[in-house]
Amino acid sequence: MCQPPEDSRTVPLCSVPLLPGHQPEEVLSNPNISAQLQAVSFRTVYIVSYNLLQFCVHSWILTNIIIRILRFGRDALADMFYSIGFATSLCQLFSILELYHIADGIEKARLLPRFIQVVERSSVLVMVIVLEEFQIKPVVSLLFFLWNIVELLRYPHELLSVMGTPSMAMLWVRYTLRIPLYILSVIIEGVTVYQALPHARAVVSADVQLSSLLLLFLALFPFGASITVWQLLKERQQQLDKWNKKIKRK
Repeated sequence: MCQPPEDSRTVPLCSVPLLPGHQPEEVLSNPNISAQLQAVSFRTVYIVSYNLLQFCVHSWILTNIIIRILRFGRDALADMFYSIGFATSLCQLFSILELYHIADGIEKARLLPRFIQVVERSSVLVMVIVLEEFQIKPVVSLLFFLWNIVELLRYPHELLSVMGTPSMAMLWVRYTLRIPLYILSVIIEGVTVYQALPHARAVVSADVQLSSLLLLFLALFPFGASITVWQLLKERQQQLDKWNKKIKRK
């Protein structure tokens, strides 16, 4: 049993996390091992803080959308983007960090579908920001509503996994329920871009019509979405297989 030290300021050896093949005394005396532990601790605090921040902001956006629609009805669409646009843009900007998380191994996920998703959403969001008169359209509020639901189904599982307390329910929500909702959000993205075309034809930037860029986006959109869904299904099967093997070992 671990005995508390006489000096309350001293950390007992048994409370120090061990690395494979090392005794507690080695962990405390070896500067290389101590540096590794500090790096792991910093990465854990960082990824927990990131996921918690994203979860809180997405929750605030979704709550704001629901309350405004219930309170003002269709009139809420007039300034919906003004109300949630900055927070949505902030979340989307920070989501670029997730590409680094996956590449560095902080988050266990597939890089390609996340990259396509970030590019898709960023492109649509920039389009909505540029076309101010299009921001009041119902499809824009619907799209933001779906985006936030899809993300709120993901971050709780990520938080529980980082803290070492994964849940089968959250795993199922993350890798099963989220996929059809993602497909629905992708369809709404396509509808949003299509409805924005008449507004975009009047906008010219650097001698390139915005409508031409949107048409190119629509042409590549099904291809990118298909790859993303295919990768998500493979990731789902992989994660469920890992969970089943873990249950059998117990």
